[in-house]
Amino acid sequence: MLNEPKIITLSLSVAAALTAVAAALHFSCIFIGAPAFRFLGAGEVIAKMAERGHWYPSFIAFVIGIVLTSWAAYALSGAGVTPRLPLTPYALFAIALIFLFRAVGFPLLKSAFPENSQTFWFVTSGICLVIGLAFLIGAIGLWRDS
Repeated sequence: MLNEPKIITLSLSVAAALTAVAAALHFSCIFIGAPAFRFLGAGEVIAKMAERGHWYPSFIAFVIGIVLTSWAAYALSGAGVTPRLPLTPYALFAIALIFLFRAVGFPLLKSAFPENSQTFWFVTSGICLVIGLAFLIGAIGLWRDS
């Protein structure tokens, strides 16, 4: 079932779309500033730094946005929407594992980000779980298909 081209394409297209939205939200923080950082749950310290014009919040948002954009590109590559990128099946598995670790590993991460609320952790972990599973289903399908 997982090696059906429709399942692979759908799964990786969903992964690409959700990851691209996450990237766009991170990029929006650069242009909107402190209100966007607050809305997305970055914490008051980061929001205050953004209000003061400090470079760090925008830099981190940019780096995360670039990483997420590249992951969305790999999902599109695996879905066959764009030309195949190098090591696509391996990259898709690695990306899936990172999202899944983020989804279930939040208790280990909470102490590093004490300002983030329980709601933030549960919502973002749920989103990461969905995205991670979409990447994983697509990656498994690609491996079985090849």
